[in-house]
Amino acid sequence: MARVLIPLPDRDFDVTEVAVPWRLLTRAGHEVVFATERGGAPPECDPLLLTGVLFGKLGAEPEPRAFYAELRDDPSFRAPIAWADADVGAFGGLVLPGGHAPGMRQYLEGEAVFAAARAFFERSLPVGAICHGTVVLARTRAADGRSVLAGRKTTSLPKYMERLAYFSTAWKLGRYYRTYPAYVEDEVRAALATPGDYQRGPLTLSARGTEADDAPAFVVEDGPYVSARWPGDAYLFAKRFMARL
Repeated sequence: MARVLIPLPDRDFDVTEVAVPWRLLTRAGHEVVFATERGGAPPECDPLLLTGVLFGKLGAEPEPRAFYAELRDDPSFRAPIAWADADVGAFGGLVLPGGHAPGMRQYLEGEAVFAAARAFFERSLPVGAICHGTVVLARTRAADGRSVLAGRKTTSLPKYMERLAYFSTAWKLGRYYRTYPAYVEDEVRAALATPGDYQRGPLTLSARGTEADDAPAFVVEDGPYVSARWPGDAYLFAKRFMARL
């Protein structure tokens, strides 16, 4: 069994993209270690994903919410280590979840998170990134100065999803769905070696994969690296990542 590192911001991470991989990994016997910038105190998810973002819609599904309720009692989650204290040599894999609310910027701009991601890539250890987690890798520089994604095939949160979420909620939530002026897809594409290395996947508007049904889900696999688009891919993402441990 492996130890898996999951770095998080202090607040605003995506419920499903954290709780589903945690539940599937621990159920399979793997150890999950959480890390925040300073460590010590439990982080908090994006609260709107528990209650429903708009009129009770767009939030996490019931099962991931139930997983999150269990996760909050996990000792590693309640007392995370600090990003900078993560000894990559003690881990067998890295999972980079996403989230779009403002608190995510702490993690998406974290130099210690970039350093850990670079070390996992240098050792060819399994790395999984979902949704905004791919932005961490787009910003992580390898020894040659290019992104660690250069030369890799990947997906990310597609621009059409980000645009649709933003334009349908901006009247009420402002820029809640726009973490940065640049779209996730655009930033990830710019980090790649060739345009063909980006795979957007089939058009998806609402159908989500479940533990029993992967048909609506989409992931991209490239050696030890696995990427996915959004919470609807979380179950398949976790399964494909676990296969590499």
